[in-house]
Amino acid sequence: MTPAETEEELPLALDELALMLRPAGGGIHTVSTGRAGQLELQRRLYGAASPADVDALWREELGRVATATVAILAIPSDTGAGLARGAAFGPLALRAAALELLPDLPGIARRARVVDVGDVFVVPQLLHDDMLSDAQIAATRAAIYPASGPTGAGFASRIARLPVSPLSITAEVVSRLLTINPTLRILALGGDHSVAWPVVSALHAHRKAPFAIVHPDAHTDLLPDRLGVKHCFATWAYHANDLIGRGRRLVQIGVRASRHSQAHWESTLGVRQFWAKEVTARGDAAVLDDVVAHLRAIGVGDVYLSNDIDGTDAGVAPATGAPEPGGLSVGFVRALIARLGQEFSLIGADLVEVAPPLGAPEAAKRTVDVGARYVLDELAALTGNKDFVV
Repeated sequence: MTPAETEEELPLALDELALMLRPAGGGIHTVSTGRAGQLELQRRLYGAASPADVDALWREELGRVATATVAILAIPSDTGAGLARGAAFGPLALRAAALELLPDLPGIARRARVVDVGDVFVVPQLLHDDMLSDAQIAATRAAIYPASGPTGAGFASRIARLPVSPLSITAEVVSRLLTINPTLRILALGGDHSVAWPVVSALHAHRKAPFAIVHPDAHTDLLPDRLGVKHCFATWAYHANDLIGRGRRLVQIGVRASRHSQAHWESTLGVRQFWAKEVTARGDAAVLDDVVAHLRAIGVGDVYLSNDIDGTDAGVAPATGAPEPGGLSVGFVRALIARLGQEFSLIGADLVEVAPPLGAPEAAKRTVDVGARYVLDELAALTGNKDFVV
């Protein structure tokens, strides 16, 4: 948007964004179980004196998108997961843990021009609109969007164009955020790893310069489809790799659970991989230097970081859908985030697959605490503000 268009169209754009979003923690629909935790998070994040104040304060936060540096967006969906569900509850737990680690997080975020735009509203049985009949889309659209609202003339026709599934809504939301603010950087909180796909695809549509994806993960996620499903946790990287033009611009780190060899993936799909055993054998510093050298050699200056918690060793982060032993250390992942922020322009990042309901409470707490530190590190790398680091 130009300044004139922004002044004229911004209120309408924000009204339509608000239809697809909810205040932080509110993307999981509940009126009873879990509602108290949502309200407490919203009170702390937005400084709300009462639940009645939350919506107004959240809309004020949305209103700062046009001048923001980073937008935090949660996608509490695990319909695209594989072995075990639970990552839908990751975003709320991560935000709450980040506030425990850094009580002044809202103040630091405000000063760094970071806005929390809230959660994509998730119908938990849905994944992507391409998988739905017209009748189901119409039924869900009628259930989740109001019959009338503040967006002026043509409201019904505007609603009729809005998506209904979490991946489709995410793509639309990120696209609209980038239309309002083309230099905005996105920090996405998942959810299972399928949520990275709409973020990457929207960034690719709006960014002119080529970018690389750095992807810590125990798994490759390089299937073209899984059981006939095109976009899910196991396929997002395949499609993202194609989207950015291959050319070794997808860099995967920490792989250790794969039915094919490193040579297979690198020779057939044009990716660059650093398997976990290489990190162990050669040491953190050497591999970090090689990652940076590789990105420089292929000539990219912009990077998106897609951080699956199961890239981290299962001994320290076990509460995830497919934990694997022999993984990356917390120190390595934190150093990777910092190096990417120092050496490149980080245009976006995510943290996915944190699943607090899986495993014993102590295991969940350890995983969420590690994840919250990653989120804060990513904020530091995205903004250049070390006040986020704890």
